[in-house]
Amino acid sequence: MKNFFMLRHPVRLDITISEERSAWFKQFIKAFGVVFFVYLGMYLVRNNLKAATPILVEGGVLTTTQIGIIGLAFSITYGIGKTLMSTFVDGHNAKRMISFFLLVSAFLSLLFGIALLTQNATTGILLALWGLNGLFQSPGGPASYSTISRWTPQTKRGRWLGFWNTSHNIGGGLAGLIALWGANHLFHGNVAGMFIFPALIVVIIGVAGLFIGHDEPEEMGWDSAATIFSETESLENQQAEQMTKREILKAFVLKNPWVWILSIANVFVYIVRIGIDNWAPLYTVQALHMSNNAAVSTIFYFEMGALIGSLSWGWLSDLLKGRRIAVALISIFLQFFVLHMYTTAYSQTTLFTSLSIMGWLVFGPQLLIGVSVVGFVPKQALSVANGLTGTFAYLFGDSLAKVGLGYIADPKASGLRVFGTVLHGWQSTFVVMYAALVIAAVMLIFVAMAEERKIRVQSKQVAPID
Repeated sequence: MKNFFMLRHPVRLDITISEERSAWFKQFIKAFGVVFFVYLGMYLVRNNLKAATPILVEGGVLTTTQIGIIGLAFSITYGIGKTLMSTFVDGHNAKRMISFFLLVSAFLSLLFGIALLTQNATTGILLALWGLNGLFQSPGGPASYSTISRWTPQTKRGRWLGFWNTSHNIGGGLAGLIALWGANHLFHGNVAGMFIFPALIVVIIGVAGLFIGHDEPEEMGWDSAATIFSETESLENQQAEQMTKREILKAFVLKNPWVWILSIANVFVYIVRIGIDNWAPLYTVQALHMSNNAAVSTIFYFEMGALIGSLSWGWLSDLLKGRRIAVALISIFLQFFVLHMYTTAYSQTTLFTSLSIMGWLVFGPQLLIGVSVVGFVPKQALSVANGLTGTFAYLFGDSLAKVGLGYIADPKASGLRVFGTVLHGWQSTFVVMYAALVIAAVMLIFVAMAEERKIRVQSKQVAPID
């Protein structure tokens, strides 16, 4: 079993680079399809709990507090696992690893449903199952970044990672519909079906992912993607060739200032993203005094903007020859103006327009920080470096946005005192978001400068000639 997940590099095939380039897309799209649908599948056995929440609460199975605790368990294990599990993935076949982890998640969702079906669903059992689910889903994003980055040259990487990023929008959107259909048509409306039916679909995706495609061109006896597309191999990849996994982790991740700066900047990017995404419905009702229908619609408009953002920002950074953070800074700059538009939106048209644009903008830095970080590490550390940015985002950015901003906005709370100033009310939440944008921008300016130096050095190097 251990050998099944190892990366194998057979003897180089006797084919020209031109032949590899001609056959590249056919082989790449297999690997891309696997990580796209595997990550989509992870949302089918993640957001099904969110979709089932009203039924579980109204049916007296769980209280709102218990649901919150179970969700918190997922968030904690997911955040920590982003780094820990990704460290384990590096050096292995990432595509196969996350396909296997998806199968484990499916099994845990299946057990969750069986516990509900047999009325053995104690809070402790459900918390343990969903906490483990978070752990095994955590390396999904970083490992997908690893596989796609191994297959793509610098000039194509942004657009394909952006395209992959839509998998979570699609999976998240379909999760509730699929779960509810399964419960109503196969389980006579029993909420257990919302966990069992998606699990069965996900098993098919996971098994297929184990055997379709390769994790990188070298597994086929080909050259690396950089060589195939006449790019010079990065200095990090050259240096890491003779290093152990421990040495690579220490030198290129733990002692890499750019990885840490990007990870910390991601916290502030997430404060804005989650601050809008999580609180828009409540803000619409409490501060703008609009209807519940308008409040629910905010989710749709924000997600549609986010979907366009996932598709466009990576492509734009490719057009600028890999200047990921420079493009991210443009997005952050524009967010200042759109955030003001959102805070003064006293008509539904203005509200929905600002949310759509904001959804598009916030996914710029979120996506591009992940794309940028893989450019500062060798391919043997792609998963853990990307996982570290995710750990910071979920453990700190997500938590601060949900708990901190919620406490500031709560009219029944006393507010939060920061540097002698009491932050209280919805307008104070926007003060925090503006501050987060400023801090993120300042940190990312330094990364943009480092990225620019790196691009200029690489452009002066002589690329391999076919």
